[in-house]
Amino acid sequence: MRSARPCGVCARRATADSARQKACTKALYFANTVAFQATSKHPPERGFFASRSKGMLHSRLLTYVDEVARTGSIRKAASHLNVAASAISRQILALETELGTPIFQRLPRKLILTAAGEVLVGHIRQTLKELTRAQGKIEELKGLRRGEITVAMMSGLASNLVPGTVKQFRVSNPRVRLCLTLLTTGEDIQSAVASGEADLGIGFDFTRGSHLKVLARAAGKLGAVMAPNHPLAKRGQIRLSDCVDYPLVIADGSTAIRPYLDSAFAKASLEPLPIIETNAIEIMRHAAILDNGITFLTPFDIEFERRVGRLVYVPVRELAHETQTLMLIGHERGTSAIASVLAEMLKAMMREAAA
Repeated sequence: MRSARPCGVCARRATADSARQKACTKALYFANTVAFQATSKHPPERGFFASRSKGMLHSRLLTYVDEVARTGSIRKAASHLNVAASAISRQILALETELGTPIFQRLPRKLILTAAGEVLVGHIRQTLKELTRAQGKIEELKGLRRGEITVAMMSGLASNLVPGTVKQFRVSNPRVRLCLTLLTTGEDIQSAVASGEADLGIGFDFTRGSHLKVLARAAGKLGAVMAPNHPLAKRGQIRLSDCVDYPLVIADGSTAIRPYLDSAFAKASLEPLPIIETNAIEIMRHAAILDNGITFLTPFDIEFERRVGRLVYVPVRELAHETQTLMLIGHERGTSAIASVLAEMLKAMMREAAA
């Protein structure tokens, strides 16, 4: 049985549909090529692209097409962009010649996008948006913008690890304002970062939180901290029973340290009688320096005092497996480019302190 021949109208429709599909495919290929060449080191090879080897020219062409599509007029687009209408018209005509299809339908008083033009402009707008975002990040990184970074942290870190990093950051980014906020608990720090009140958070033993991302972590063991002239300062390792005969300064129940100490003293069947209980790391450090006392901290907490010889850290046998984790956190959606620079410096500081 012979198949029926398509009528002339159906044949013409099929031909037109095929032409439109080919035009859209070619426009999409062009859009992808422009996006690639705007970011690639590879020069264009032929045709329309050969005369425009610079990425900036491609960016300008994308802007021309986008503005004409928005205004529906080459003259209006030229006025908005402050360029000659003939320059825009010439480049669009050259583009259409290269594509082999018009991207605008010329009506008596307006230009409207063809099917191929719709495909092309959709991709152009996405490319321009990404380009703008990239340029903004580059400007931030170059330090050309005034910005602000808020870091939420536990008090003990404010006078030890963080100041040196902040000083280094300020040298290369003098126009960026830094806000260092001291918060009492890890929960407070996590909440500040999750809500956007802080760009970064740094502290110990954060719990797993929603909308947060751990950027870096470093482990530090709790040990005994004392003045260099303390009778136990020269020991390679001591026991908790060695410490109870001296004035003890212990972190109170609101701190991340206290659960570790309670567990260790209980396992050793010892009941400490501290002269001071506090949630302030600064008080623990100063009491150890001035009163010949002993406190229990990590090397992170006394990095500066160890470096200048004011305090020493002595490992404690019962605390050998009690590790605190120093953590740097940010929001899961990411941070600004300039905050990322500070984050990288803080990561380096954490690695160095842990070593």
